[in-house]
Amino acid sequence: MITLDPRIGSYDHLHGVLGAELTLLEYGDFECPYCRKAAPVIEEVRRRLGDRLLFAFRHFPLAELHPYALSAAVASEAAALKGQFWPMHERLFAGDEPRLTQDDLRRYAKEIGVPPEKVVWPATQFVEDRVEADFNSGVRSGVRGTPTFFVNGVQYHGAVSVRDLIDALEQ
Repeated sequence: MITLDPRIGSYDHLHGVLGAELTLLEYGDFECPYCRKAAPVIEEVRRRLGDRLLFAFRHFPLAELHPYALSAAVASEAAALKGQFWPMHERLFAGDEPRLTQDDLRRYAKEIGVPPEKVVWPATQFVEDRVEADFNSGVRSGVRGTPTFFVNGVQYHGAVSVRDLIDALEQ
């Protein structure tokens, strides 16, 4: 059994409240097609479980496979400094294909009310450590690819479907 290291805390990007009955954490990559397909599943799980669920997201950009993943992760962290992580997260996963060029990141920032120059390098240098910390926690937690989920602190190996995730969370 592989467990999460560190446990979900206030330093994570959270939907819900710490101490919720159920927890779901995703290690994700904004350029990963499987993470993109999982995003609406997670939204539906969140909708159905409501206040019972705490959902957290951590970065695990697979930069060797996905050339835009790291810059997208860093842009989301820059948006987080303005309280806009989740709106940026939503835009980065929107659509059938990733659109993650520097121009795309600037456009998303503008759409959510973040100064566009704040989400691209060199302005993002000061949030790079946050992405690296998430990645390192994934390595410590046995993450090998994306998406990787932890259900109530334990690595989940089932199907990424609404029913399967809810069943795992409620067991």
